[in-house]
Amino acid sequence: MKIIDMHCDTISRICQERNRNNNCSLHQNSLQVDLMKMKSSDYLLQNFALFIDLSETDCPYQTFQEQLAIFKEEITKNSNLITPVTCYSEIIANEKAEKMSALLTLEEGEVCGGDLDKLKEIYDLGIRMMTFTWNYPNSLGFPAEPAPFLPSNFKQQQITSTNLNTKLHAKKGLTRLGKEFLEEMESLGIIPDVSHLSDQGISEVCKIAKKPFCASHSNARALCQRGRNLPDELIRAIAEKGGVIGANYYGPFLTNMPDKEERYFSYVKDIALHIRHIADIGGISCIGLGSDFDGIDENLELKNCSHMELLEHELKKCNLKESEIEQIFYRNVLNFYQELL
Repeated sequence: MKIIDMHCDTISRICQERNRNNNCSLHQNSLQVDLMKMKSSDYLLQNFALFIDLSETDCPYQTFQEQLAIFKEEITKNSNLITPVTCYSEIIANEKAEKMSALLTLEEGEVCGGDLDKLKEIYDLGIRMMTFTWNYPNSLGFPAEPAPFLPSNFKQQQITSTNLNTKLHAKKGLTRLGKEFLEEMESLGIIPDVSHLSDQGISEVCKIAKKPFCASHSNARALCQRGRNLPDELIRAIAEKGGVIGANYYGPFLTNMPDKEERYFSYVKDIALHIRHIADIGGISCIGLGSDFDGIDENLELKNCSHMELLEHELKKCNLKESEIEQIFYRNVLNFYQELL
């Protein structure tokens, strides 16, 4: 069964490994995603996020460019297996050529530094999806679960310690600039990604957005009470806008209870339960996959992207039809891209 995964951090991990003087390639590695693993699971498309942690760089745009260079290098070296796509027709052309597709995304809107011209620039460089935030307040908005400290380059923004309170944070949404970015993203053709954004921010996107948008790697708060997960009302709102939610495989976003070793272990049955819940609340057409591979720990039953048959089998146990599993594994996201790319 073909697969589209809306989010992995593999390029950022390769960059980290190389910065530690470790050889690491996209073709084959010890990470959770590589091209050989993807091919074995019949991947149609992988969204490759360029993830920038603002606490680890004084120049987010430079870090973005460093990761972009690695993406281009690795895709070029493996052009017999995978090629980058920026529109729906290229995905279909790759499928006909029996190649996988790579869609480039950005996880941290502050890479643009609040500059709409930079947004146009990253579009021209191939970015087709972007989160407003990661885990820090920025010029665009506020995150769902703020990190316990702020990056040094945000001192000048006078963000107070009260902004680090999760309950207060949930009531803080997009900034005025964030709303301008939303409008420009839709105009350019960059899909807004509300994963990591606060509840208030997502509610504002639902009200303002003129086109469908996504939560590329988010789960259901009804099953796991984390701020990063979506409450039922936001699942419905995203679905009503024609959006898609990618189920996240990270243990702490799947279950409220750690195991005997105090680990939040990721079991396939829990991923399936979140998928089933989101489908029940928003409809089968609103749910896809957003693994978060290489951005999560290794406490996984589904160890890497070569073991996707485990999830397929579990979804069958949830009484989902073969056609519904196909929707979840790739058709819903492919239809979403057909409309927006």
